[in-house]
Amino acid sequence: MGKSQTKVVVTGLGATTPLGGDLPSTWSALLAGKSGVRNLEWEGVEELPVRFAAQLAVEPSEVMTKQQLRRLDRNQAIALISAREAWRDAGLATPPSRRGKDAPAEPDGFVVDGERLGVVLSSGIGGLHTALNSYDVWREKGWSRVSPFTVPMLMPNGAAGHVGIEYGAMAGSHALVSACASSGEAVGYAIDMIRAGRADVVICGGTESCIHPLQMASFGAMRAMSTRNDEPERASRPYDKNRDGFVLGEGSAVMILESEEHARARGAKIHGIAAGCGYSGDAHDIVQPDPTGAGQAKAMRRALEDAGLTPDDIVHINAHATSTPQGDVAELASIKAALGPEASAKVMVTATKSMTGHLLGGAGALESVFCILALREGLIPPTANLEDLDDEVDLDVVHGEPRPIPDGPAAALNNSFGFGGHNVSVVFQRAL
Repeated sequence: MGKSQTKVVVTGLGATTPLGGDLPSTWSALLAGKSGVRNLEWEGVEELPVRFAAQLAVEPSEVMTKQQLRRLDRNQAIALISAREAWRDAGLATPPSRRGKDAPAEPDGFVVDGERLGVVLSSGIGGLHTALNSYDVWREKGWSRVSPFTVPMLMPNGAAGHVGIEYGAMAGSHALVSACASSGEAVGYAIDMIRAGRADVVICGGTESCIHPLQMASFGAMRAMSTRNDEPERASRPYDKNRDGFVLGEGSAVMILESEEHARARGAKIHGIAAGCGYSGDAHDIVQPDPTGAGQAKAMRRALEDAGLTPDDIVHINAHATSTPQGDVAELASIKAALGPEASAKVMVTATKSMTGHLLGGAGALESVFCILALREGLIPPTANLEDLDDEVDLDVVHGEPRPIPDGPAAALNNSFGFGGHNVSVVFQRAL
């Protein structure tokens, strides 16, 4: 175990993604190797260098009312959707504010003490749609037509705030912002909250929704995105010789973390163990990662140390692997440096961004959920679109079909790396 004797377990899971409107449909599509990437149907989209993205499979308007959505940015709405799924999955009671006047007097699950409940829910960018659309309203119709909810809707901490309010979380509500490492760091901070005794239960995860012409234009100008406009579903292809950039995605994933003592006392089901987290900073460039991979390797080693595990304990890695020419193989080099030649030769690597696209600030949380499910179900999702393996790839990349994980003790690692040189690795263990 890591720094504290308090073991942290995962008792609830939820997600809404380009593959499905909930976690079961997302996981099923992931194992089948389906792509959530499709053409954008915007007016004037033909003027953009990239004309596709991984949009949500189920729109928030299908599960939330117009009145609710009027006060929420899209990233906040989908955070609430995935948080509600995770909360139900954990067997926790519906808050009184959402139960309705005709609800039974008795709660429908375990009632959490709000003083012992925390939230750590991150977004790398926040309410981009709100900010840009509100500016357009001001320009076209004047200041008086701008919504009074604009500032709460565009705040990067808005999703954490709404989730905390809905569930009465008073132990602390946090929103770490570190680009594509944001929700990986959220998981690590949630672990630390429980270990430090600040909370018994923490709602943690990430959310992002910034598929917008400005974002597409900006990433396109950076030459960071794939331009495979003629076959978008095959555009995200980590480790393939013909990869040419990442695919932008949107979605949210949320976990309920608890101290093992609290979870067992209430008879909760346990999906897995949130064993530890490691961080580092490249201090190299605002966009480009350190080409040596030293910071990435350091984050992985620190995660293992925090979890009290060795490289031989890791059987699976859900890699950051965004499908960029340099980034994918550089990460594999850092994995070898972190685990050593023998352990890295045995680890099974996958890159699920090949199907979901890159959720930016939401990626770490979603891929952490995938790690937990892989350990629980004993199946590693394949890397999609891997047709011609890059000659520089010398680790075991799962592709074609899901790969079984043998029974018994097992641990998985999730990597998330963000602009600014933010590196975070989270370790999960199978619950036995």
